[in-house]
Amino acid sequence: MKNEIWFTIPCYLGYAWAAGGFCKSCLETTRRKEVLFAVLFWGGWMAGAGIRHGPIPDIAFMILQGAYLTALVLLLFRGETEKKVLAASMLLSIITLTENFCESALSCLLLVWLHTVRKIAEPFLGERMMGMNICIRDAFVILFLYGMSAWAAPVFYDKSRKWYVTLAVPLLVLTLVMLLVNWGAGNGILVRGAEKMGLYYDQLFSHLYIIILSALSMFAACSYVIGMNRLYLEQQKSGQYRAQVAAYKMLEEQYEQAERLRHDMKNHLIALTGLLEDREWEKMRAYLQKMGNSGSLETDGDATGNKVVDALLYRKRKIAEEKHILWKCDVQISGLDGIDEFDLCVLFGNILDNAVEACERLENGRERFIDIQARIIKRYFLLEVKNSADVEANERRRAEGGGYRHGIGTLNIQDMVQRYHGVVDRKAGEGVYVISVLLPLENGKGRVG
Repeated sequence: MKNEIWFTIPCYLGYAWAAGGFCKSCLETTRRKEVLFAVLFWGGWMAGAGIRHGPIPDIAFMILQGAYLTALVLLLFRGETEKKVLAASMLLSIITLTENFCESALSCLLLVWLHTVRKIAEPFLGERMMGMNICIRDAFVILFLYGMSAWAAPVFYDKSRKWYVTLAVPLLVLTLVMLLVNWGAGNGILVRGAEKMGLYYDQLFSHLYIIILSALSMFAACSYVIGMNRLYLEQQKSGQYRAQVAAYKMLEEQYEQAERLRHDMKNHLIALTGLLEDREWEKMRAYLQKMGNSGSLETDGDATGNKVVDALLYRKRKIAEEKHILWKCDVQISGLDGIDEFDLCVLFGNILDNAVEACERLENGRERFIDIQARIIKRYFLLEVKNSADVEANERRRAEGGGYRHGIGTLNIQDMVQRYHGVVDRKAGEGVYVISVLLPLENGKGRVG
């Protein structure tokens, strides 16, 4: 098509904008490199459009075009190489599959219109209609690519390098298959009907074949990406939960060990007094050292009425103090029943880990604090944690796609709350982040607050 290049100028501008936005939602880059990516993307694809119908085979040109896009992503965005390859493969598969689907669907509509309305027995799409088809197709692709940016963002958050490769390879293979289908259709390979049907129906069958193949490929690709992402998150949550349970069991054992030490303190004092009176200094030193080793967990923590929660809060308070975070805790859950104590520690632990992380992100000089309040009120358990946070920075991250990046800890909190049919509320404002959790107690068990 002689004038095809004039249709592609505005279309490729849209492609450059949408592709840059997609990569920015998944990867990191500077504003300067983002603009450079858009310029090189548009310039490269425009140059390719000018030589597409030259001596280079069409299939080779399409592969080179994909390689050029992958190179731009690798050079101008930050992140692991495997992560960038996955971003490029997703970008190529979205563009290729959506182009095939939209172009064939529009071609079918135009052919049917020419055959039924214009009464053309063997209709062909002329240069003008092909140009209009390309413009409409590219508009749909640009809008779809823009919409997919937010959907794809969680896929790139906190995964392993091997996982990125596992996801990228099938997408690249699927894209290559569709490029071969495009090459075959462009070289006159049609799906033919009966001999008497003629070229009109051969064209319709060919476009319908590409529509069905593209739709099935899009469904398979989306299902694969979503399924792999969910499987990874479930494995991570399960692994983290098991690790937390093991840690809480260890804390409980340490706490019980310290409790036994306190109960035996009277006998220890009698023994130490005897050693002191006999001036047995070495024996006294050894005895004290043995006491210290046997009671490795200090006992000046927050008394909540639950030994495991006491041990957990003690550890988190020590971490907060090391990071110069003001700690305030008022947790009274004596008599709490109906909530498994390990689930309770998963809730406290993940919320406090998030709070410590938010305080760490604050600039030097800003006040850092964590305030924990928990009570049993009638038939409900209420937990509220306030912490200092850079709310404006969080809003900026959310606007840039970071709002879709929920960590495993946040997912664990949501799962635990849903399991107990509770509700969780989050508020942020004036440098303070507040999370509140309300859990109904089974059969109203628990002390009335």
